[in-house]
Amino acid sequence: MLKVNDINVYYGAIHAIKGVSFEVNDGEVVTLIGANGAGKSTTLQTISGLLHSRTGSISFQGENIAGVPAHKLVAKGLAQVPEGRRVFLQMTVEENLEMGAYTSSGNVAGRLEKVYDRFPRLKERRRQIAGTLSGGEQQMLAMGRALMSDPKLLMLDEPSMGLAPILVDQIFQIIHELHVAGTTILLVEQNAQMALSVADRGYVLETGRIVTSGTGAELLADDNVKRAYLGG
Repeated sequence: MLKVNDINVYYGAIHAIKGVSFEVNDGEVVTLIGANGAGKSTTLQTISGLLHSRTGSISFQGENIAGVPAHKLVAKGLAQVPEGRRVFLQMTVEENLEMGAYTSSGNVAGRLEKVYDRFPRLKERRRQIAGTLSGGEQQMLAMGRALMSDPKLLMLDEPSMGLAPILVDQIFQIIHELHVAGTTILLVEQNAQMALSVADRGYVLETGRIVTSGTGAELLADDNVKRAYLGG
């Protein structure tokens, strides 16, 4: 579904992403793990069209999407839940969700109901101003907003950041349920233990390079990964 080939991304003179290549197959959960500053979010933003690579290619469903504007990628079926949630704080929960469907002319009411079935808390709070929600509720809202575009690939950028452990468990349970329902997911996450526990495959990023990859189970059992990311 997604093939990233030899991308190199710079912030001015800083070489942030160095020859990164990976792929995501239909129906998989693939995770990018690594320390803060390893290049995980930069990679997602490059796929999303918010940053640009000097080299290589990015193809989505067989089509080269390098240089395609971000809003057109949403219409093609690519949705990103950004780091820090970025919900519209002054708008209601339902207005935020409706914003997620802005590229689609389909059945918005039907999609809303599907999101409310997935996130009953959002249905309870649908008339509430988003800025008054807890961090966990805002994360659910950001995920629900992305799902409103009916994406073929859902990209999640640090969904557990800043959340209490019980809420982290809830968010990863939702990710697991989305996977079981057939959603293809690319997950960027500092919580390597949780990410690898739900992922089919993973890639480890260090200072802008992929240094190892494998199935979720293989990486959980890898001594180097354990020492670096799992406190083992």
